[in-house]
Amino acid sequence: MVEATAETKSKDKQAKQSNGAGTPNHSRSAKLFERAKKVIPGGVNSPARACLSVESEPIFIERADGPYLYDVDHIEYVDYVLSWGPMLLGHRHPRLLEAAEQAIDNGTSYGAPCRAEVEIAELVCEMIPSVEMVRMVNSGTEACMSAVRVARAFTKRDTIIKFDGCYHGHADSFLVKAGSGLATLGIASSPGVPEAFTKETISLPYNDIDAVTKAFQEHKDKIAAVIVEPIVANSGLILPRDGFLEGLAEACKKHGALLIFDEVVTGFRVAKGGAQALFKIQPDLTCLGKALGGGFPIGAYGGRKDVMSLVAPLGSVYQAGTLSGNPVATAAGVAQLRVLKTEKPYGELKELTDKLAEGLRTMLKDVSCPATVASACGMLTVFFAAKEVTDFASAQKCDTQMFGKVWRGLLKEGIYWPPSQFEAAFLSTMHTKKLVDKTISAFEKAIKSAQ
Repeated sequence: MVEATAETKSKDKQAKQSNGAGTPNHSRSAKLFERAKKVIPGGVNSPARACLSVESEPIFIERADGPYLYDVDHIEYVDYVLSWGPMLLGHRHPRLLEAAEQAIDNGTSYGAPCRAEVEIAELVCEMIPSVEMVRMVNSGTEACMSAVRVARAFTKRDTIIKFDGCYHGHADSFLVKAGSGLATLGIASSPGVPEAFTKETISLPYNDIDAVTKAFQEHKDKIAAVIVEPIVANSGLILPRDGFLEGLAEACKKHGALLIFDEVVTGFRVAKGGAQALFKIQPDLTCLGKALGGGFPIGAYGGRKDVMSLVAPLGSVYQAGTLSGNPVATAAGVAQLRVLKTEKPYGELKELTDKLAEGLRTMLKDVSCPATVASACGMLTVFFAAKEVTDFASAQKCDTQMFGKVWRGLLKEGIYWPPSQFEAAFLSTMHTKKLVDKTISAFEKAIKSAQ
């Protein structure tokens, strides 16, 4: 069992909690940002971290523990970003740290097979019934890119269907009407991507099964796969309408296309078996990441054995990676999945999420703020829109100026919320009812100040 060091405990005592009394002093973050801008494009290594849409500068984090972040100015925050989802068990979970430390003692990378990559593959196949074989990669982007390649090879077709506002990583084929950082920055598609790379991508409105039916009718035998976030997490959290995912599965089966669930965010977060377990749908291929590794760079794609058998060296579809199946990342992933498998944290996590969602809905009504709340186990979005958000088009009608004001108010109250209207917030098993109450109160103060 890994315990907090004396230095960490000392820092905990020194950490300051924002209390809304005034603007927190982020001078050290500001200095680091100035240094970063000289050597890193925009001063950040991923666009959403820049905080441009909330009219702020990024907060530089020094360390994390449980449900908290601590910045370089020694200010404490309740963390609802959780590294954009992976920290389902909170920061510095003892079992994960212990597993990673033991793995590091044996070396950081081999470029050869190791026991942990076999164990994590076995756990994935056991916990997600639709996955019969799985290939480890290093990121969600890699997983989605590879899954589409395999689907094209299996069907001998080129065209894929995706959905507006769904984000499947930054591979060229996916940067059409995508969510996440592109939605945050208002980028419809990325320069530098040849038209030839995206002409085989059809982007349709999420939750519109009629549009899917029409696309299959018009393109007949050209569609290799439909890739979808079963619960959208990259336009804010958007739930599927009744029958939508079932309709996708039916259309794919009818027309000989493969159904790919991008569960990079939802896999192991909303349920032990992912969103597909919640909705009782078995896709042909599944993409994983985030919670799979508990904070380590890791991803995976897997599915039906006959499809995955095409992957080299068993088949001829080439995909490789020097650090795929890295011994440290997979050891931490095994520890994470074993906790999720045996300790069954999902009931408690859903209870916390429901408490936060219902508390926010009641508060929003009390303060007469036009906003809605969407939630699933362990994740949540407050949309500053009067009507329910059901797709990317309705998400884009949100009052992003209001969101920015509220975000800055939350930061003053010691709440670190995702700095984009178009990203989901996350809870961990280390969050508590007391922290949820604090968060609802912080939202109320921030909204009243912004109105």
